Amino acid sequence: MPRRAILETSGYRVLQAASAEEAINTAQRYEQPIHLLLTDVVMPSMSGSHLASRIQALRSDVKVLFMSGYADETVFQHGDLEQGRLFLQKPFTPAALARKLREVLRT
Repeated sequence: MPRRAILETSGYRVLQAASAEEAINTAQRYEQPIHLLLTDVVMPSMSGSHLASRIQALRSDVKVLFMSGYADETVFQHGDLEQGRLFLQKPFTPAALARKLREVLRT
């Protein structure tokens, strides 16, 4: 099941972006609150950390959940992501994604 469908089935409104630049543009234009950014750590044009910084500069209250297919120790050791950031290892089940989202939104 695609991530968007998982999220919508769990009751979340999803704004989907095909690139980091599109995500930033969406965050600038969208007039309602954005509660959470779910982003991959490694992307073609911009790292997930850089995207999160850019989005949080526009919307300081946005929480961020990072995901990656790389092992979490690899992501943290190579500096792609700071320790302490909320992280979900791919592949994950729909239930694991829903559980992690609830955890992030509660913090």
